[in-house]
Amino acid sequence: MRINKYVAQATDLSRRAADAAIANGRVRVNGQPAETGQQIKPTDQVSLDNRPLILRSQTTTIMLHKPVGYVCSRDGQGSRTIYELLPSELGHLKPVGRLDKDTSGLLLMTDDGQLAHKLTHPSFHKTKVYEITLNKALQPLHRQMISEHGVMLEDGVSRLSLERLTEKDDSRWRVAMHEGRNRQIRRTFAALGYKVAKLHRTQFGPYHQGDLAAGKFDLKKI
Repeated sequence: MRINKYVAQATDLSRRAADAAIANGRVRVNGQPAETGQQIKPTDQVSLDNRPLILRSQTTTIMLHKPVGYVCSRDGQGSRTIYELLPSELGHLKPVGRLDKDTSGLLLMTDDGQLAHKLTHPSFHKTKVYEITLNKALQPLHRQMISEHGVMLEDGVSRLSLERLTEKDDSRWRVAMHEGRNRQIRRTFAALGYKVAKLHRTQFGPYHQGDLAAGKFDLKKI
């Protein structure tokens, strides 16, 4: 097994971050600085920052239904955090991407760095689906702009797929996207004069919220 894969599987680092740790001399094999591309044998002793690394025999991934009002960090700075919803034995898990404090819905948490990379890297084009409620009806022209032409934001053009949630109600929509830019949905509608009053994620790649209740999690062993 290549050294970067070993480090990634034994920690919460992506392979790219593992490569950086190796290049910076933080990783050692049998007491000697690791080399990029080095092959690791079962008898080798690998350490990161002088701490022994042991491959996990099994990774843990959970689907959490994040309620509004919780932040995706350990230090809530006065706000409640998602870690308050988990038992202590799952406190090492890290969120895959983030949902802001005012957004609810499906949040994946894992100790599998490779899974996190595959779900978040733009090259994998993972679909994310949200249900939104706007503060007023979306005008047909603006719907066409968002879904066909895109809306120019400070970090580039934003295109979203839109589907009406309720017949004849133009304030509630299902939004699908492949990108993951910060607050992209809220910023897209704000640029056209709307406020997203409710934002709820129901799908992230192959994972669906289903009937998972708010504040609860589904533990999956992968």
